[in-house]
Amino acid sequence: MPTISPLSLVKNDNVDERAPTVAEARAAVRAAARAAERCADDWAAAEGHVAFRDVEAELHELVLAFARALVVLFLCLRERAVMATWPDGECVEAWGRSFRRAPAIARNLTTIFGVVRYWRTYMREVSGVDKQGFHPLDLSLGLPADRFSWTVLAKASWLATKLSFAEAKATMAAFMPNVPSTEVIERAVLGFGRFAEKWLQERPAPEDDGEVLVIMFDGKGIPTATDAELARRRGRRKKKKPEASPRHRGRRKRKRSPKKPRRKKGDHSKNAKMATTVVMYTLSRRGTRRLEGPINKWIYASFAPKWWAFYIARKWADRRGFTKDSGRLVQVVTDGDNDLADLCAAYFPEAEHTIDIWHVVERLWSAGECFLPEGSQALTRWVEEQKDRLFDGEIEDILDEMRTRLAAIAKTGPGNKGRRERLGKAIAYIDKRADKLDYGSLRRRDLEISTGPIEGAIKHVIGKRQDHGGMRWIKERAEAVLKLRCIEVTGGWDAFERELHDRRHRAGLVLKQRLRLQANRPAGLPHMLEAA
Repeated sequence: MPTISPLSLVKNDNVDERAPTVAEARAAVRAAARAAERCADDWAAAEGHVAFRDVEAELHELVLAFARALVVLFLCLRERAVMATWPDGECVEAWGRSFRRAPAIARNLTTIFGVVRYWRTYMREVSGVDKQGFHPLDLSLGLPADRFSWTVLAKASWLATKLSFAEAKATMAAFMPNVPSTEVIERAVLGFGRFAEKWLQERPAPEDDGEVLVIMFDGKGIPTATDAELARRRGRRKKKKPEASPRHRGRRKRKRSPKKPRRKKGDHSKNAKMATTVVMYTLSRRGTRRLEGPINKWIYASFAPKWWAFYIARKWADRRGFTKDSGRLVQVVTDGDNDLADLCAAYFPEAEHTIDIWHVVERLWSAGECFLPEGSQALTRWVEEQKDRLFDGEIEDILDEMRTRLAAIAKTGPGNKGRRERLGKAIAYIDKRADKLDYGSLRRRDLEISTGPIEGAIKHVIGKRQDHGGMRWIKERAEAVLKLRCIEVTGGWDAFERELHDRRHRAGLVLKQRLRLQANRPAGLPHMLEAA
């Protein structure tokens, strides 16, 4: 009978399609071990120079074959042990239902050692309306309904938090004989992503926290597909005339695609959708005069609306003991965005809100260019003087000088209107946020005055994985990758993967069925799921 070889999943008429006995599985393990031993003897006895690279390559294949033989032996032994608890009679009663043993069914399972083929008994339900059988061995081992082991899917998803799906596949292929396709990797990411939001929210509060809580908020856009791109991607594929040369294929493709209009100054090309990022950590004196940290750093990001990030940050602050009425110091640092300021006032009314100093310095450069030549030494000296005032908390002195400079610019004359408008906007920006710019007091208390930690987190968490040339994301699919990356960069991947595996294993035992991990559709954005 045609079967599938354990290495290649290709039909092979020469392999007998039947379940191996335990004795045959043990013999296969011994044969694989002897093959590896003979290989080592042959290499050791070889004449002349021996390249260790060649030895490693051949032994690697033999070790993988030995591991596959051990896996088959384990599955045979486990099948025998599990089925010993099920009487071999005409009908078996369990959970108020009736089952009858059916012949063992073969299955191909891709493990980290390669594809193995094993047999397991099927318990067929003989009573009830909605008859549903199960495989006791698969339930006992927690094997998913996917044709890949949990470890393979978990490793693929973990790599996909760092690399593109194609690069994750190529990386796995360097170490594994059989790897999932890019489509399977993406579906695995969507499957894991369905549980990431809940796990991030339910993590226990850290112990031994600091005295001051610092929370930073900022946003980052990633390239997303337009409606026209999605329609073209999801539409029916046209038959293409084969071209032998990549050059001519490119020419034909360019002719088919409509030419995009030339972008004007200020136009954006990536149709960005914004993700709001939160960085939260504490500071503590711990016997010193300075505030040491960061302690128990936590990173969260989502493509949900901005208020959702504040909602989650509020929950986490309360869980860490920094409630609104706790009397403990909470500092919120943002880049001066008006929406973030309004949300900070709503969710953290007790917090000390600080504007990042370097965003203020950018306004100083813009203001200085209105009355001093751009790129001149005089402009640099003026900005440095204002920076010193900023660090000392002399905001009113800065505003007074800027207003004096504004009054000195004539209302008429070439370019004067634009210069007055830019300088006026810079004055309004600083004046509106003057109560959040007391950097002198902040420095004396050793608190934060810049958003450096969150700028670095955004580049590492979002930019490094999701903002590259040629990428076009769908927001809900990007959310799954983003949440898994938050888990990975904060060092929680092993705990998340283990907890999810155990939870799914228990659920499968309760439901008496194998559960599929891969998902074809992404979960909705978290604020929509919470509302539902």
